[in-house]
Amino acid sequence: MSPHSSPGLVFDTPPIELETGPDPRYSVIWMHGLGADGSDFEPIVPALGLPRSPAVRFIFPHAPYRAVTCNAGYVMRAWYDIVSLAPHSRQIDEAGLLESRALVRQLIEREAGRGVPAERVILAGFSQGGAVAYLTGLTHPEPLAGIIALSTYVPSPGLLIDGFEEANRRTPVFAAHGTHDDVVAPDLGRQAVEVLRQLGIEPEWHAYPLPHSVSLDEVADIGRWLGAILRAPGHHDG
Repeated sequence: MSPHSSPGLVFDTPPIELETGPDPRYSVIWMHGLGADGSDFEPIVPALGLPRSPAVRFIFPHAPYRAVTCNAGYVMRAWYDIVSLAPHSRQIDEAGLLESRALVRQLIEREAGRGVPAERVILAGFSQGGAVAYLTGLTHPEPLAGIIALSTYVPSPGLLIDGFEEANRRTPVFAAHGTHDDVVAPDLGRQAVEVLRQLGIEPEWHAYPLPHSVSLDEVADIGRWLGAILRAPGHHDG
């Protein structure tokens, strides 16, 4: 970790990393969902169909282990504790969410030290990981290259709105949700998009006939969206 990282905020297991070629010019930091780990989304990298150049480094961190109240206090990998679940709302531990934001900020810093500045970093996440991607990305003081938010929500709109950084008003956002999701209701995904619209951000919204999961069509759409960012003029140098 960077020498400037906050003390005590370290991962218990190093993130999984995959590079699509030598000398990556972009980095994608991808957060898994509740109870999964960094290996969950590793297999999708080849399916994205990304261009051979510029090369991309995919980073799949593992959330810390913590007791999850809504799951009878069982200890599992979780970006924050979920205190209670309702069909259209969540009560969460904001301190845990902020701790996870700090962890992801460390990874963004580490990429800068490896030659990939924040403006070429994309944050991605599924479910709980997507909530971390939303908060970290839109409250980051430097502009990022993009945010991918899958089957997710904004658990603490106040934290996001109060901490919003103008630097990321123009950051592209890919938001997607399954219409049959019985874990994170589609309404929660749409509410998240409305929060972003209040901030002047217009996410690219996709809906798929899916439960709480990701489909091949969705992966193909993510790949096209990412490919457009990688090919954007002026993003290859520096």
